[in-house]
Amino acid sequence: MKKNIIVLIGILMLAAVPVNAERIKDITDIQGIRGNPLSGVGLIIGLAGTGDTTVPSRQMLTNILRNSGIVLSPKDLTGGNIALVIVTADLGPFSRVGSRLDVDVSAIGDAKSLQGGMLLPTPLKGLDNEVYAIAQGGISLGGWSAGGNEATISKNHQTVGRIPAGATVELAEVATFIETIGDQRFITFNLRNDDFTTAQRIRAAINDAYADIAAVTDAGTIRVKIPAQISHTELAGFIDNITSREIVIDTPAVVVINERTGTIVVGENVGISSVAISQGSLVVKVKETEIVSQPTAPFSNAGTTEKVPDTIIGVEEKPGYLIPVNRAVTVADLARTLNSIGATPRDLIAIFNALKKAGALQARLEIM
Repeated sequence: MKKNIIVLIGILMLAAVPVNAERIKDITDIQGIRGNPLSGVGLIIGLAGTGDTTVPSRQMLTNILRNSGIVLSPKDLTGGNIALVIVTADLGPFSRVGSRLDVDVSAIGDAKSLQGGMLLPTPLKGLDNEVYAIAQGGISLGGWSAGGNEATISKNHQTVGRIPAGATVELAEVATFIETIGDQRFITFNLRNDDFTTAQRIRAAINDAYADIAAVTDAGTIRVKIPAQISHTELAGFIDNITSREIVIDTPAVVVINERTGTIVVGENVGISSVAISQGSLVVKVKETEIVSQPTAPFSNAGTTEKVPDTIIGVEEKPGYLIPVNRAVTVADLARTLNSIGATPRDLIAIFNALKKAGALQARLEIM
């Protein structure tokens, strides 16, 4: 339990380190620059008896063979050397025809492993049902499996694989991120974490480089007017210039608690008002054991020796004590104060909930 407290102290102390400036490109996204998901249904061949035995996989193989002039029925195909898979990829915002994409494959039948398999050419479609890429190649699992009749051993997940650069782009979907209104061109930056203060600092940093071109639309949006003297060939340099500027992020006062794992994350600006905390612990130990029962009956052989389950319960209650806590102005102060009373992570969750209820926690409390 002490180890958990030490880990928590370390996390909180790291959070208390003075915040460094961050580049605009690392905390924002340019509106319109995004990827597009692609997917398709494919067939993997060449498996060593670890494929699936479902009818859809055999039916798909017969369709492929029929296109090659071989007419068979699904029932004519036996063995587990094929596997029906879902193939997925992400079409980048600037992927051109001929670009290569990484591909993920996931078994959808009862295949045991995709190790050593080869994906047949598979069209990958977007949500508009257009084919944007063709996937094909050998599967990489990043693991292995081996076994015999009675036991098997495996490393990593065997029914999901990857084909690095396994798809070729056939149709490009180039991102449009410049908005033209009249004779003015605009770029919109979206903050990954909405905050008016951070948005205002971004506006000021951009306007320091180019006067009066940036404006804050809301807590998560900064609109930038591209100066008229910036030509189309100079756009990359212009964007690099403004997004490479550094600002200090304003972090909100928030405490995030995951009660399932006992994880607590405390924001930099969290503080507590002057308050007194009583902390106590009730330790309950339960141990399941088996005892040997040897019943005896005079002049009788009816008794038999048996194992009987037995439960041992021990309860230990430590006395609670009331400790005054002054207002904490930094995360480090808060960590030292709460850990000085010997609170475990589970105790800290209860304390934060109680502080919020009492109105002494000057932060937003989020329970996951």
